[in-house]
Amino acid sequence: MPQFWRPVRTLLGLLLRRPLVGTCVIPILPDGRIVLIQRRDSGRWGLPGGLVDWGEDIATSAQRELLEETGLAILKIGRLVGVYSHPERDPRFDSICVALEAYVDGEFYIRDKAEVMRIAAFTVDDIPRGNLAHDHDQQLQDYFNGAIVLA
Repeated sequence: MPQFWRPVRTLLGLLLRRPLVGTCVIPILPDGRIVLIQRRDSGRWGLPGGLVDWGEDIATSAQRELLEETGLAILKIGRLVGVYSHPERDPRFDSICVALEAYVDGEFYIRDKAEVMRIAAFTVDDIPRGNLAHDHDQQLQDYFNGAIVLA
């Protein structure tokens, strides 16, 4: 390999081998139910969320992702639930997730049908715990415990 490619490969390795940053929203409806989406890729239920776009802050990303995946609007961002960074938290890639509580309203509407199969609102007791997507079981447990975690 020619010498001039070596620094290019090194730079690409540094740029591309970084965790991606995303948000997860714990959407709370006015009646207290929590909204989950059923993911098309795994069929599992999980929190709405996704990657932060270039030039976008966490709050804007959370609003955009929630709207795209559920049709709901954030009325008010509540508390930070945690920052989740375990390298295996998402089977697709290494990612860091900032989980937020959000008070939401609106009508369910799937805008991203390639990603979302269904939307449903659950009471705390009816959430299908134990088999949620990614590390969403842990995020919800931390939320219910009132914790703010760095994991």
